[in-house]
Amino acid sequence: MTEVTLFRARDVLAIAPAGAPTVLDGAPDNDVMVLEVLGGTLTWSALSGQAIPAAVLDDLDAAQDWLWAIYGEAVALAAAEYAGGRPALPARPELPRLITHSWRLGYAHWAARWWPASTLDGIPALDPALLAAEIAELTEQCDLLVDGDDAEIAVSVPKVAARRSDYALAAGRDTPGAVLTLDRGVGGWDWRGCPPGLLDASEQAVTWELARESGLTIARVSVVAAPGLTGPVPSHLRPRARVTEAAEIELDLVGDTWVGQTPVAGEDAVTVEVSVPGIGLPEYEDRGGPELRRRIREFAAARLTRTAETDAFDAPLRAELDAAVGDSDF
Repeated sequence: MTEVTLFRARDVLAIAPAGAPTVLDGAPDNDVMVLEVLGGTLTWSALSGQAIPAAVLDDLDAAQDWLWAIYGEAVALAAAEYAGGRPALPARPELPRLITHSWRLGYAHWAARWWPASTLDGIPALDPALLAAEIAELTEQCDLLVDGDDAEIAVSVPKVAARRSDYALAAGRDTPGAVLTLDRGVGGWDWRGCPPGLLDASEQAVTWELARESGLTIARVSVVAAPGLTGPVPSHLRPRARVTEAAEIELDLVGDTWVGQTPVAGEDAVTVEVSVPGIGLPEYEDRGGPELRRRIREFAAARLTRTAETDAFDAPLRAELDAAVGDSDF
């Protein structure tokens, strides 16, 4: 039995299991699943394995239509009569199937944004058409919670066949014409800084090199493209790489790699940050960093092995089952 705590913050009422993320936390970490519902917002951590969500309610009257179904009558009554403090009550859902459908809908929306597709790490992309179809079905099953607008997801770029053997780390490639290589490095990127479907999610996707050429210090950056990315990519979605405070490189898609270079001052090692202008929340700290991204990749890879599980609330989506079948050719 999951216990939830009621509390008020910022003029809204929250209902949350211990340790569960809420939209009151600021910018969410990459593992947070968010579902907008009538009267508020539900959130889960994809990594927690817990079905009961946290809720932040900005319209309690509208939320009363479903609070009893998700948390039980005692919690719904306590919310209606809330007078302060942090009362804790057991959550006893009246409609357990709605718990399952809402988790799966929240997860499907999460997967549309955060699924860590990576050729380098062997995690295939999810078919956006299958994902969109399941989101539409789950939205209908969650009609007590949401309206049809939540069935809309961003359409990913076209898919093409890809194999890990087709890719190599850019840092391992020779750079024609470079007189002297000064330094080079390999790393990942903050997933919050780019929309899905552009960059490989691996921590080895970004490579950089400093070289002396024709009397200049040149910074070169390569980023492995997301599985299936073909192009053309609209100019407003093209990623950029910041290599110093003053140097920013516009990256071009060449084959399966985003590449770019620029002269820089000095010969010190650089830290490369890749993002799409206007995407993400740079003022918020990336609390999870590479460790959280590693856990998400392991989580996604593990879900692709669960093809025989159909009854669990977090059973794989059809898009995941399809990706698992095609993984042998990935």
